[in-house]
Parts: sequence; structure tokens; C-alpha cells
Amino acid sequence: MERPKRVALSLGAGGARGYAHIGAIQVLEERGFEVVGIAGASMGALVGGLHAAGRLADYTDWVLTLTQLKVVRMLDVSRSSIGAFRAEKVLAPVSDLVDGVPIESLPIPYTAVATDLFARKPVWFQRGPLDVAIRASLAIPGVFSPVVVDGRVLVDGGLMDPVPVAPIASVPADLTVAVSLTGERGPRDTPGVPAEDGLMDEWTERIRRGASTLLDNELLRSVTARLGRDDDSQTGAEPPEDPRYGALPPGLRGFDVMNLSFEAMQAVVARYQLASYPPDVLVTVSKDACRSVDFHRAAEMIELGRTLTAEALDNAEVAAP
Repeated sequence: MERPKRVALSLGAGGARGYAHIGAIQVLEERGFEVVGIAGASMGALVGGLHAAGRLADYTDWVLTLTQLKVVRMLDVSRSSIGAFRAEKVLAPVSDLVDGVPIESLPIPYTAVATDLFARKPVWFQRGPLDVAIRASLAIPGVFSPVVVDGRVLVDGGLMDPVPVAPIASVPADLTVAVSLTGERGPRDTPGVPAEDGLMDEWTERIRRGASTLLDNELLRSVTARLGRDDDSQTGAEPPEDPRYGALPPGLRGFDVMNLSFEAMQAVVARYQLASYPPDVLVTVSKDACRSVDFHRAAEMIELGRTLTAEALDNAEVAAP
């Protein structure tokens, strides 16, 4: 019998949209392809690591049970100004599934990409505990606190390599497939801002409000400290209105500005990276497929990943082995 066509897989960063990676892997396996190498950033590192460890099906069963309330309970607000939330509760199910397994013992070669904040360069995890690599790659600036590994302060891998294809360039594969979560938005309302029809969920608004307050207060403390002023004298101060500028979108918060800025930077970096290491098949998920914190929408995102992957394979005229 013919051997399954070997696939090297790159899974990109993008919060809850990363559930689409599960659907992509399902379609590849259903069509008879064999994943022989995986690189991932942020949520891509999480899904890719679980697949490399043979535990993705268990994780999928769990995320399909998540509701808004369960997600809120997992988002443990941090008292530190470095990150809005602690990551321990979010990653506890992942740590339980991988149970301290080292990356070098995985049956599928795997790379998790993080970012060295001070060296300003990507860091590839190809050895060491799998859960540590995933935690480092998931350290979204302003949301989860950075981690220190081997003396390096590490944050989200999507910061510098949102679709990591370079780590799998040397994998002996017949096909390279990349799943990007940074596709252009459609013509809709400003993302992250409550729509006029009131569809913004209360729990998401609480996350935005809490994170924004944390970010705004930290910025205020930083600025007033540099200027040698008292925080109290500046609290609540509003800049004077200038008729030359329009009004900001209603409901826009500091967390939204940070999140949108991060996504814009990721989109640009992803284009350059994909131009340097073009995959054979590119699956693109739009940034407005869901909000980054919509972790209760697993079923929808998995199905979207399945649909887009099937379309990308068909359009590239990649026949099943």
C-alpha cells in the first residue's frame, strides 16, 4: 500500500481562533495525510503540542464542554501589573494531559516558538518539558505574565513569528501546510467594540474592562513617575477636545487598542514570514472569525478550520494519498 503523504504543519497564533487548528488536523488525518513535523506559536503551540503528544482528542473533548461561565472561572485575575490574568487555571488541563512529557520524547518532531523580550528574537523550544514550552509561547503581553526560562524573559511567540514555518523547513515531508489566524477582517464594526445590536457578552465586557483598567492604571503610574508628579493629581484628567479630530468608536478601551495593535503587527510579520518560507498549502482564518477570548466557541471554530482546510487542499489540487 502507498505510504500516507507526509505533512509538515505550521500552526499560527490567534487566541480562540486557534481551535481552527483542531479542525485542520482532523481533515488532514481523514484524507490520509501523516503529520511528521509541527511548529506552533501561542495557541498553535498548544494545539500542535497536544497533537504531537497524542492527546489532542482528549483536549478536544474537553474544550467542547466549555461554556462562557467555565471560561470566566478559569480567567484568574492577577494582582500583578505585568499580566491581567494568571495562566495556571487556563493551562491546568493541558499540564494534566501532557503530564510533564519532554519534547524530545514526542513521537512527532515539535517546535514551540516564544519571544525573548529583551533579546528581541524568537526562541525555539525543541527540548525540555512540553507544558513549559506551551506556557512560554502563550504569554500574551498584557494578558498573561511573561515567564523566565534559562534566564530569558519570554512572551508570546506570535509577537515575532505568528505563523512559524522556518522551524519545519528541514522536516523531511512531501507537503508543507500552514494555518494562519491573521486573515483580513471583513467589512464590519470596529473589532472588540460592542456592536449596536448589543451582541457583546457581559463576561467579555468584564474582561475588557478589567484588563483596560489594569493597563491604564499602569500607564498612568509609569508616566507620572517619569514626570515626577503625583498619581492623584492626574487621575481622571481628560485631554482637551480638539475639533480637528473625530470621536473615538464608542466603547473602545485600552485593552482593545492593545489587542488590535498586536493583531496588526502580527498580520504584517506573518506576511513577511510566509513570503520567506512559502508553504505548499496556506489555510487562512479571518481575524473576525471570533474574538480572541471566545474560548467557549470551540465547536464553531473547529468546523471553520475543517471547512477552510478542505477548501485550501482542494484549491491547491493536493490529492489525498
